Amino acid sequence: MSDKALEQKVRDALQNVSLPGGAPLASYAGLSDIIVTTNAVAFAITIAPGLEASFAAVKEAAEEEIAKVAGDKKVMISITSDRQQAQKAQNTAQPRQPGPPPKEPVKGVENIIAIASGKGGVGKSTTSVNFALALQAQGQKVAILDADIYGPSMPKLLGIEGKPAMRDDGIFTPNEAYGMKVMSIGSMLEGDQAVVWRGPMATSALRQLVRETDWGEIDTLVIDLPPGTGDVHISLVQTVPLTGAIVVSTPQDFALIDAKKAIDMFKRTNVPILGIVENMSYFLCPSCGERSDIFGTGGAEEAAKQVGVKFLGGIPLHMDIRERSDAGTPIVATAPESDEAKAYLNVAEAIN
Repeated sequence: MSDKALEQKVRDALQNVSLPGGAPLASYAGLSDIIVTTNAVAFAITIAPGLEASFAAVKEAAEEEIAKVAGDKKVMISITSDRQQAQKAQNTAQPRQPGPPPKEPVKGVENIIAIASGKGGVGKSTTSVNFALALQAQGQKVAILDADIYGPSMPKLLGIEGKPAMRDDGIFTPNEAYGMKVMSIGSMLEGDQAVVWRGPMATSALRQLVRETDWGEIDTLVIDLPPGTGDVHISLVQTVPLTGAIVVSTPQDFALIDAKKAIDMFKRTNVPILGIVENMSYFLCPSCGERSDIFGTGGAEEAAKQVGVKFLGGIPLHMDIRERSDAGTPIVATAPESDEAKAYLNVAEAIN
């Protein structure tokens, strides 16, 4: 069945789901676009603040109806409040208390470290993968979550093929690579398929990837965040107890401006900042060994001093890191004795 055909079947199924008051969910103005991927059917229902209790039964009924037509695809429905539609809540057992929901631990996970950057193109995902492998080299049990919903890169960086399995209870069994459990929405997409979700859909998908994955018993979950300081970041820091965050930047001023904004976000949300990593810190000529500071030098270390956080070290701009990343054979796993791999191992040591 094509995605378009399944989308229509889902919409038809929503005709059988009644809103408070009796109207069908399919015609509700707060229903988002219905997104069909290789592994999931997803949409959001926008409601006025205070009506969450009233719509809980709607969500449950929608999940049951869609399950009848979705086959083996996971059903992902989020309820999100829109203050522009605010109205007096009715028929709720208790009024919703102001502020974000309480943070809940992730089952089986002892520590959660987020890897962030203020902007894209600084090598954050490559750093995340090799940092996670460096923690594993220390003897930790490590897993990695690709939270870059719009630009997932873990399947490429770790050479992962195939989508994650799903248990009968709807819990994902993550892929595995180099001894680590790995979860990425990229593994659920077809080829060059884009994720065209609004903020509520992306944050709902992230929550489900975090909460509905069987991580087993692990010491550290490394979360590779998308660039910037948007909805996904705020949702994560408000709902998941982070052990700390690492910010990745390159040495030049433009990158450092945005890195400081990421640091400010974590400070405002009371997330401990473990430090800054300077990626592409310098270039060593493979022929002559001469060092060139292509993007300047020492910028991230100076920025760390200015904002009062730890400088964790620099990672060189090196052809072997790039080639192994493109091949899905990260350097810490496949050339652990190289100087480039040792740079990542030093970063992992520096957070202790």
